[in-house]
Amino acid sequence: MSLKRGVNDFLERVMPKGLYARSLIIIIAPVVLLQGVVAFVFMERHYELVTKRLATAVGRDIAALVELRGSSPSPEAEDRLERIAREKLSLQVEFLPLQPLPPARPKPFFNILDASLLKEISDEVERPIWVDTVGRSNLVEIRVQLDDAVMKVLAKRSQTYASNSHIFLIWMVAASAVLLAIAIVFLQKQIRPILALSEAAEAFGRGREGPPDFKVKGAREVRLAAESFIDMKRRIERAMEQRTTMLAGVSHDLRTILTRFRLQLAMLEDGPETEELLRDVEEMSRMLEAYMAFVRGDAGEPAAPTDIPTLLDELKRSAETHGAKASVETHGPSSAMVRPDAFRRCLQNLVANAARYARRIAITAVHDGRRLEVRIDDDGPGIPADKREEVFRPFLRLDEARGQDEKGGSSGLGLAITRDIARSHGGDVTLESSPLGGLRAVVRVPA
Repeated sequence: MSLKRGVNDFLERVMPKGLYARSLIIIIAPVVLLQGVVAFVFMERHYELVTKRLATAVGRDIAALVELRGSSPSPEAEDRLERIAREKLSLQVEFLPLQPLPPARPKPFFNILDASLLKEISDEVERPIWVDTVGRSNLVEIRVQLDDAVMKVLAKRSQTYASNSHIFLIWMVAASAVLLAIAIVFLQKQIRPILALSEAAEAFGRGREGPPDFKVKGAREVRLAAESFIDMKRRIERAMEQRTTMLAGVSHDLRTILTRFRLQLAMLEDGPETEELLRDVEEMSRMLEAYMAFVRGDAGEPAAPTDIPTLLDELKRSAETHGAKASVETHGPSSAMVRPDAFRRCLQNLVANAARYARRIAITAVHDGRRLEVRIDDDGPGIPADKREEVFRPFLRLDEARGQDEKGGSSGLGLAITRDIARSHGGDVTLESSPLGGLRAVVRVPA
């Protein structure tokens, strides 16, 4: 089991991550393997067999010439043998003075056929021989050591072994290229609907309009997935529309009641009881607005290019009105594709929370063209590391350090709304320790 897991982990590391690349490998790997097996079998079996037969025939011709030369070693006999070899055997024969055979030359890297040629001629001639298949392009030189001379034989390369291997290799490469081209074209047509579906789902997840040319197309399984996504999108949009309508009605009714309370309190005489009731009504109004914002989530707002430096300057001025000293620093492109009001509310909650407990705030935005990261640092008391995730839970109020119910009667929804907005953009919010000594809030969203 551990071996199987190790193999799976290794394949997961070395395999490409994209479906397009993996599909190409699935198609190409068997083709390459098949071509390799065919090439090996063809070269090892067919070519070697053809070379063996050709080399045997040439070896027998040379052996016959050696026997005739041995029976009649006169110059006239040598001239006659050279003529016979040239006219009848297509061999160029020359008799040289007796001398040692040259040393063997380096063989080419792929010398299976050369080894077969040397073996077959040696078996037929049964004398010391020297074979050179490298020196000349179209001829093979063979030297046979006789008793009183050296017989030099030049044979055409096609007479000694099958020399048209390049045709087979070219055919293999051409066939592989055609198969690869067909596979690429086919896979592009199959992958394109999947990519379109992915873009549409990502845009919907970020609260943006999907591609205008998105259509249900592709293979049956892809079409089913696209149709299911469209049905899900319609159900979610219908549910959001119904929820928005319901919230609008509830908000209107509750605001009407609160307005009636204010009017009734205004008609009463001023006193401690009246002031206390008025504070309760105002607190109920703030809590109602916070609850409505949390449930609504500003999901109906479309994304638009937003000037981040201008937005951060507004947040800086807001923090300074609360008595905190704030600074802003931006890096990268100034415009980002976000929902302006929702993103402003997301950052405003974090800046207001920092201004409530800190004297110094540093706001930094980094935009690399693909993602926008906004860091809000403060020098306040911070939040314990083990509670930094808990504070994002709705209606949670901490009792220590940055307790949310200590100042301003918070509803405990500020950070929950912040994370909900960031995640509706396809990003997230995290809390860390700040270099200023307090808390760092980091908002990361695609841009």
